[in-house]
Amino acid sequence: MTAPSTANEGYHFSVMRRAIERIDAGGTDLTLEALARQMDMSPAHFQRLFSAWVGVSPKRYQQYLTLGHAKALLAERFTTLAAAEEAGLSGTGRLHDLFLRWEAMSPGEFARKGAGVRIFWGWFESPFGLSLVMGTEKGICGIGFASEAGEATTMEDLCARWPEAEFSEDPIRLRPWVLAAYGAERNEAPPLYLIGAPFQIKVWEALLRIPSGHVTTYSEIAEAIGHPRAVRAVGTAVGRNPISLLIPCHRALRKSGGLGGYHWGLPVKRSMLAWESARADA
Repeated sequence: MTAPSTANEGYHFSVMRRAIERIDAGGTDLTLEALARQMDMSPAHFQRLFSAWVGVSPKRYQQYLTLGHAKALLAERFTTLAAAEEAGLSGTGRLHDLFLRWEAMSPGEFARKGAGVRIFWGWFESPFGLSLVMGTEKGICGIGFASEAGEATTMEDLCARWPEAEFSEDPIRLRPWVLAAYGAERNEAPPLYLIGAPFQIKVWEALLRIPSGHVTTYSEIAEAIGHPRAVRAVGTAVGRNPISLLIPCHRALRKSGGLGGYHWGLPVKRSMLAWESARADA
């Protein structure tokens, strides 16, 4: 499967975002012709573009957005994190099973709330709506999605994680990492810079061991980090993950197969799981 040219990635991300939102809202009876018409494309062109980005046809993708999909994932693609680590899956990436390079801020640096750290930010289209991406010299440190929360709230949310940091708008600097993160470039995974408390970073490291297209549970994560009774604390740490998608907190489900919560809205989580399942099956 070949990705579209990066010259049009902003336009393609916008089309895919609108298409995914429309499919999510339209149920299983939305026809290819009706969907293509709403995207101002011919059915053949839209199907080619959608399949290139998602990996399956729009009709097949609708199946991944059903409410029962999460339960099916838990039954068929549940990942035991200990086994994943033994199999050499530790550190696997999200959409394309790339190995992510990551570095964590020291506890002392974290306690200073970002003082002395310069963070660059920019707005970018993504397959899951408008996204705010932040990064330091060392890598991406934050990704938030504004489709549910809105731009102002998303900006305030991420900036509040590191209140003493210096923030500078610089989308050009971040753009190569963003293209790699969202799949427009597939040569190398973007580096990550984890800014969090030691317990949070343990949880986020466990999330990085969940292969793309698979899921696990909050209790399994608690077991994996050596705190089997700390399921509630694990859930909080999952929710505070600042690097959405790349640190795949959307792959954590309840034991029942329910989606649980998601900081940027359940429609975003459902779309991410469907996107990854479609690509894994393709």
